[in-house]
This record gives sequence, C-alpha cells and structure tokens, in this order.
Amino acid sequence: MKDLLGREEALNADEARKRLLDQAVNMPAAETLSIDSAYGMVLARDVIAPGDLPGFTRSVMDGFAVNAADTFGASDTMPVYLDVRGQVVMGQRPSVSIMRGEALSIPTGGMLPNGADAVVMLEHTNMADENMVEVMKALAPWENVIRTDEDLKKGERVIAAGKRLRPQDIGALAGMGIVEVDVFRKPAVAIIGTGDEVVPPERVPAPGEVRDINSYNLAGLIMGCGARPVKLGIVRDDLDTLKKVLEEAVRTSDMVLITGGSSVGARDFTAQAINEQGRPGVLFHGVAMKPGKPLIGGIVNGVPVFGLPGHPAAITVSFETIVEPLLLRMTGETIPVHLPARRLVRAIFSRNLSSSLGREEHIRVSLEKRQGALWAAPVLGKSGLVRTLVQADGIVIVPMNKSGLYEGEEVEVRLFK
Repeated sequence: MKDLLGREEALNADEARKRLLDQAVNMPAAETLSIDSAYGMVLARDVIAPGDLPGFTRSVMDGFAVNAADTFGASDTMPVYLDVRGQVVMGQRPSVSIMRGEALSIPTGGMLPNGADAVVMLEHTNMADENMVEVMKALAPWENVIRTDEDLKKGERVIAAGKRLRPQDIGALAGMGIVEVDVFRKPAVAIIGTGDEVVPPERVPAPGEVRDINSYNLAGLIMGCGARPVKLGIVRDDLDTLKKVLEEAVRTSDMVLITGGSSVGARDFTAQAINEQGRPGVLFHGVAMKPGKPLIGGIVNGVPVFGLPGHPAAITVSFETIVEPLLLRMTGETIPVHLPARRLVRAIFSRNLSSSLGREEHIRVSLEKRQGALWAAPVLGKSGLVRTLVQADGIVIVPMNKSGLYEGEEVEVRLFK
C-alpha cells in the first residue's frame, strides 16, 4: 500500500532494522596490530593464555611469609613466636626456604619462599627482637597470597572474539606477554553531503546557504561506534554527479551515508541513485518515527547505503535507531543480550506531552536533579534546530501505540554518547 506521496507506507523501526540485519553485508577483514594500537578495537580471534599468571605464588600484603599451621590458635592474648630467617627481595626468587616455626619478611608482590603457604599482615605482628616476630592472628592456608595460576591458567580462554578491547583487556594481554592481537579492521563509512545550499563550515554562507553540520555530526557518531568516517564532500543536487560519487563510495567503503535527498521533493535523487548502483537496492523508504521518517535504507552489492534526512536532529535519531545496530555488527563486536547497547538511565518526565499514534517519537530531553530525583525535561523544537541536540542529554522514546507521556511518569533515557 502506498501513502499519499506515492511511496510505500513507512515501516516501523523494528521492521526496518530487521530488513537490514537479515541482509548479507560485506564484513571488514582482520588485521594484526600491536597492543599499543588495539585500544577500542574488536578482537577477531580468541585470546588463549600462553602460560599461568602470575606464574609464581606471590604475597598481596606487606608482612611475613609463614606456614599457616604455625599460626593456628594465635591471638592478641596468645601470640605465636616465629624465628625470622631474613627477607624476600622484590623481583627475585627467595634465596632461602623456611621450616616450621620460621618466617621470612616479605613485601607486597614478593615471591613466597618454599615452605610458606600464607602471609601474615604486618599489622598483626610485632617484632619481639631483631630475629623473632610475634604473630597475633591465625591464618588459613593460602591466605593473603595469589597462587601461581590463580589469575589465569595456561590454555584458558581469556578474551573471546567479538570483544571490544578495553584498557583492562590490553593490560591483561601485556601481563601474558601478548604484544600483538588479531582485530577487525574498523569499517570505513563514507559520508556524502548533498544540497546546493550546503557550504563548508569555514565559508561564510551567502543568503539561502547553510554551513555543513551533518557531516561533522555523523563523523562523531561513526567514531562512537568504533568505525572510521570518510568525508567525501558536498555533492550538488544533480543525479549524475551523485551517482558517480556514490559508485566510488560503494567501491571503496564498507558503508555509505548520504545526508539530505531522502524526501520526495523533485530534486531528491538518493533512492534512484541507490537502486541504479546494484542489488538488492532500496529495502525501505520511510520509517514510522519522528524525527527521521524519510530515512532510506538499502544494500548495494553487500554494502549498506543510507539516505538520511537533512535535519540535524533527524540525522542523529536515524543513525542511532537504524544505522548504529548494523554498523556495530559490521565492527565484529558481540554485545551480550543481557547488556544494553547504550547507556540508559531512569528518570521522571517533567511535563505532559502528547504524541501521535502510529509512529515512534524520539523526544530530546535534558536531565536535571530535583530533590534527590533525576528528571527528564523535553527540549522542544523542530528537527532542523541543532540547538535541541546541543542542549539535550539523551532521548526518550514514545512507542507507536502510546499517545504521549505524563508529568511524573518514569521513563527510560537513552543517553547520547
């Protein structure tokens, strides 16, 4: 069924995402990087521990290495006395072993000597003389120590493929002596701006012209997904020119985003240009959401191509709602189903606000603290106003079957990255 403008009726957002995610798309290849360059990259292969970590039994406290059995029954009122044989030197294997009734002074991180199976904290000891320590606390075996393979065991899978590497993951790799890893190459996402009225930001616009906002907004959104933006400049409202630039973008990029040219005006050529590039072409033209209804989604020979609306707010909503899930999949990242795809907070809506049934409405909101509670205040304004994005902290979604939100209603806020 077609709408009054001659297009197929708009899909709901879930169906639009499904159509895209059901398609086969070209995935970036893996590459080998130094761990210094792997922060934020997605692991392409499982990391297996090449050896035990830490590799030796070590103390987690400053104190004395002892045999735990020698401390049984020790207390403040009935201490145990042990002979001190010397001290452990950091970074060296202990030169002596201890026998029952003996102890060795040891620093945090020091290697336990043979014969010891626990460390008594310095705070629970007193030096009776220079060669004898008074122990005032009973210990269990292996208390206050990390054993040879307690952190990681040789052959254990430490980090699974599909994980985006965080600082602590890189630290674990370094601790295992792994200095290179196989990661997925960041998808290259081409950005094509369109419009005779759009000029670069360094240029003073003439009457009727506007500076390019969308390319810069999109570049940040793309980088936030772990992908690489490639700006291809601003294309005039000419079908042949757009087709030529789009052909090159499809050939050299993993995804293409075209800003503007998604509505049904006489000078909007995006859908036609996509369909003429390859199969299957346009999968949908129109999504039942506000802002962002004119969104175009398609696949050209395995490369996703989107025609995004021209207004800044519609750009952000369209990207985060429809483009981002597919782009995250193309990075190779596996997000566990029990974790949200983005940061979410609960807040109280600050006013009554109506919404039209039959479309998903994305309300920009700012967050504020009132009397110990978090409140979400709508930032109202047309989707062409960049101010509404700058002032907002996130988005509240009004579902298609709901006619609005009430003051005092608890809502979920999707925070901007």
